[in-house]
Amino acid sequence: MKYIFVTGGVVSSLGKGLAAASIGTLLEHRGLKTLMQKFDPYLNVDPGTMSPYQHGEVYVLDDGAETDLDLGHYERFTSGVLSRMNNLTSGQVFDSVIKKERRGEYLGKTVQFIPHVTDEIKSRLHQVTNDNSDVDVLITEIGGTVGDMEGLLFIEALRQFALEVGKENVCFIHVTLLPYIKAAGEVKTKPTQQSVAKLRELGIQPDIIICRTEADLDEDNRRKIAMFCNVEKKNVVAFRDVAHTIYECPLDLRRDKIDRLVVDRLGLGHTPSPALEEWERFVQRVIHPKNKVTIAVAGKYIELQDAYKSIYESLIHAGAHHDTKVQVIRVEAEAIEDHGAKAVIGEVDGILVPGGFGDRGIEGKILAAKYARENNIPYFGICLGMQIATIEFARHVCGLEAANSTEFEKDTIHPVICLQEEQKGVEDMGATMRLGSSESILFAGTKASQLYDNADRIHERHRHRYEFNSDYQDRLQDAGLVISSVSAEEGLVEIVELPNHPFYVGAQFHPEFQSKPNHPHPLFAGFVAAALDHSLNS
Repeated sequence: MKYIFVTGGVVSSLGKGLAAASIGTLLEHRGLKTLMQKFDPYLNVDPGTMSPYQHGEVYVLDDGAETDLDLGHYERFTSGVLSRMNNLTSGQVFDSVIKKERRGEYLGKTVQFIPHVTDEIKSRLHQVTNDNSDVDVLITEIGGTVGDMEGLLFIEALRQFALEVGKENVCFIHVTLLPYIKAAGEVKTKPTQQSVAKLRELGIQPDIIICRTEADLDEDNRRKIAMFCNVEKKNVVAFRDVAHTIYECPLDLRRDKIDRLVVDRLGLGHTPSPALEEWERFVQRVIHPKNKVTIAVAGKYIELQDAYKSIYESLIHAGAHHDTKVQVIRVEAEAIEDHGAKAVIGEVDGILVPGGFGDRGIEGKILAAKYARENNIPYFGICLGMQIATIEFARHVCGLEAANSTEFEKDTIHPVICLQEEQKGVEDMGATMRLGSSESILFAGTKASQLYDNADRIHERHRHRYEFNSDYQDRLQDAGLVISSVSAEEGLVEIVELPNHPFYVGAQFHPEFQSKPNHPHPLFAGFVAAALDHSLNS
């Protein structure tokens, strides 16, 4: 196996994850099999207990691992299906080291950062290597910025690992910033030089430097960076701000032939140039669509771009599938509570209520669902959004005015949404929800069945503690709510819908975690199609 390690310098949020994912895309289109992973230096075991304000979206994998949102980019940009082995945090590393010490596995030795902690980091690389013998290239992104105290042990572990597997099998790529100083009218290379110098102090010489830049990278600056950072000029690569969509990133990096540089550095032979025609067609549909729809996303963390990252990307995928630009209007749920749904949402072609936790903004989301139901506006509820649709229907169609979830009102007299039985008594917050992929049964003749091409069983990823209360199932069904899918094992309600509505679907799972650029998730594709019909007929 060959290894690519992607580090970052100067500042955070440079797009290391997108750079790593784009390299994976290009190598896959050259016919190589890639696998991606993220090393995060923070002390949390995983991001599952972190606020979206701190971390953005929590991305859930098939095996139930709660991971960094960059793993969403990895799965969308490449074909690999990732597992908990593909996301390692300092919290996991130290937890494992302490447990081994308590079990006496270190045989009385003093436990130290080197070699015991660095060995634990390297062991993850060895384990992923052994478990994926068919993979040609393992691409690992190192979170944080070179020079951060919490990342030093990961950098040291990579230095050691490169020596163990042979430097000819390892490619170090450093993503750095080329700031443009407007007053001086110049692009400055000094931050890049200093960042690479810091990396070299730690024992790693980058093979390729990716320069994030608002403008292009001229030959003088390319030459200067090459000289001061001890790399060949051709290995200084520009990573420009893309104009329209992140899916342009692989095409941008291809301009400097980064895939060829990587292949040559790793001795991967004469692989063909990447066949990017299908990817380019997708990008063109995103940039130059024929149609347009407006969809309101009513959420709790709506001001944060990364809080609903996978949802926004899934809407882009579905929009491109229908040759349609999806214009998202971000609606603060609390504003709906204050001013009403019509005043805040206005004329739109679809309303989406995403997942979330806590009672802030809940009544506003219920009003948004009611507004969609009563005005025949396509509605798509995801996780909490499905529960919101259920509560709204129970209150305003079934006449259960006090209907609620026990998450928001513990003693509600009509708990149409309640805590899962197995969640009762659970005290730890981390990794204790219903997590990961599980099988569900689809009922024939329903909208959901139609959207899934009449499949009878599906597998979708979950992340929640509360469920549809089966005690109210008959009453809600008698009033017209259709249950179109239940879990295969427990019979828990997975999808609800309204039959006499253009599109009114709530899914208890998170379909956004399985949408890809040229393969939009069927529920998102159906939602955008309904929004397009609404746009054309309104």
